[in-house]
Amino acid sequence: MAEITAAQVKELRDATNVGMMECKRALAESGGDKEAAIRLLRESGLAIAEKRADRAANQGIIAADVFNNGKTGIMIEVNCETDFVARNEGFQKFVADLLTRARDVGDGELADAVKDQLADQIAAIGENLIVRRNARYDIQGKGAIASYIHLGGKMGVLLEVGCENDETTARDEFKELVKDITLHIAAANPSALNRDGISSELVESEKAIFAKQVEGKPANIVEKIVQGKIEKFYSQIVLLEQGFVKDPDQTIAQLLEAKSKALGDTLSIRRYTRYQLGA
Repeated sequence: MAEITAAQVKELRDATNVGMMECKRALAESGGDKEAAIRLLRESGLAIAEKRADRAANQGIIAADVFNNGKTGIMIEVNCETDFVARNEGFQKFVADLLTRARDVGDGELADAVKDQLADQIAAIGENLIVRRNARYDIQGKGAIASYIHLGGKMGVLLEVGCENDETTARDEFKELVKDITLHIAAANPSALNRDGISSELVESEKAIFAKQVEGKPANIVEKIVQGKIEKFYSQIVLLEQGFVKDPDQTIAQLLEAKSKALGDTLSIRRYTRYQLGA
């Protein structure tokens, strides 16, 4: 067997962008013949996959699924380079298969779990593909998990709404509320569920900007104006304080309170995840 040098491995790696161990293996199998090694890598799909890894992949599909009687929800984002591939049946089936696979993995674990399948699909389709992210919700107490996919897979929402009575989740009013909230999140793009999710650094930065806008006014006036602007700032980016898209005069917190009274229960939004393709 020919001895494989570090220089040969580096040369092959520079030519293909494939990892060192795979390059060394291919060289060993080809007796040190660089062109034969490249062919071996291409045949395995590795060279194709790695050489395309730096190409932009900002198209694709977001998909979601809720199962286990509404107690578990998953959402994934899989990216490709072109909308043409995103509309390809083969790619769509691949995403559907990955969504099934995502049932068995935790938050953020899908990409590592499907590396081999991804390399095969890159070789088959001929574009760079990325399993960008995945989210998993398992119900925390009583309530329900819901999902919503918008714009043919360009945007997705995963939501958990809590309650105190098991029978509440079967009622039409509750189901309608959950659906409405997913639609709202998709449309309004909140930055956080409540004020605790907004960084103090961002708030202080906004205050400084607002203060600069009213510079020269008396200090007490500046303080009142800045506080008013901060309240409006929160109402634009905090989910519970946003005006409901179907009734902007009612905040999401007020909507929850009204529905809680109507259903004789206490409802709460525990968490949500919003994916926008490529964002």
